[in-house]
Amino acid sequence: MHSATLAEPSRPSVADFHRVNRGGGLFSESISQWLGAVFALVAQRLGLRPTALTIANLVLGLATSVTVVALADRVAAGNVPAWVVGLAALVGWQVAYSLDCADGQLARVTGQGSAAGARVDVLCDVAAQIALVAALSATAVAQRPGTPSWLVALFAGTWMVNLVTSVMQSGPNAASMVTSTSLPVRLVKLVRDYGAVIFVAAVVLAFAPALTLWVVVAFTVVNGGFLLASIAFSARASLR
Repeated sequence: MHSATLAEPSRPSVADFHRVNRGGGLFSESISQWLGAVFALVAQRLGLRPTALTIANLVLGLATSVTVVALADRVAAGNVPAWVVGLAALVGWQVAYSLDCADGQLARVTGQGSAAGARVDVLCDVAAQIALVAALSATAVAQRPGTPSWLVALFAGTWMVNLVTSVMQSGPNAASMVTSTSLPVRLVKLVRDYGAVIFVAAVVLAFAPALTLWVVVAFTVVNGGFLLASIAFSARASLR
């Protein structure tokens, strides 16, 4: 009597996890989502649930931003090398964001997605981005003590446009103002690619922290302009 041999189920690969990513822009898709796929693969092998990656993203993102805030005055005074803080921010923020990419990939490939998990993901993203805004604002003020409080408030308010619009672009009512996927368009869209944004922010912290104020100004203009354009685009569509 011959015993039947059952074939082992195939195990997902890094490519399988990356295949189900939700984009995010040229930088994110080329770097962050691939790192996320590696983290998702490791988590799957360890039997971790997607929410474990979400919480890891939150903890690392908060720890990195709190470190930048805590050392902002000392960097401005020249007591701590800017490149040390910038490098820590670069690694911490990028790994945290890659974990944020990984939780969704893990959920989709393993079928562990849930409404509660999605809510936790969004809430943790809000917390991590609030901390990021605080870190950039603290650095700008430390480097330029005369930074207007209204500018910091406007920067913080318009920054959330990224998160709100990303949530609105999921589901049956999703829409995009610019649907082209050509390379020139994708390069322009890097200004709203979170992976690219935190990379630029960390590089500025490392090599030219005095320019952080101009990073704040630039993203206030970009995000504020995108908000106005989005309102106009949606209003026009609703009046058709």
